[in-house]
Amino acid sequence: AVLKKRLVKLVVNFLFYFRTDEAEPIGALLLEHCRITKEEENVFSISFVEEPERKYCFECASEEQCQEWVEALKRASYEFMRRSLIFYRNEIQKMTGKDPLEQFGISGEARFQLAAPKH
Repeated sequence: AVLKKRLVKLVVNFLFYFRTDEAEPIGALLLEHCRITKEEENVFSISFVEEPERKYCFECASEEQCQEWVEALKRASYEFMRRSLIFYRNEIQKMTGKDPLEQFGISGEARFQLAAPKH
């Protein structure tokens, strides 16, 4: 694999990457169904569950920086799923009048709390 210098920017759950001399991104990775792995002390990889052969490796300046990226990327993908869940849960409740998570015994779970209905 050839090492290329890239600037990367995380926006919600998209990781954009840029050439160092250009303002427009040359690509983006959607952090869905992906696995973020710390490979070596300052290298991490992003691979995709549906396409295991598609793997991107990133080398950071330091191990600390690498750890920060790994955590930020894992959080990004989780945050997005959590927000989607809350949104769909609201929609289903509006349509059916029932909380779709109740049957799983997690209706009171604070992490997935619904906003109070406005009267």
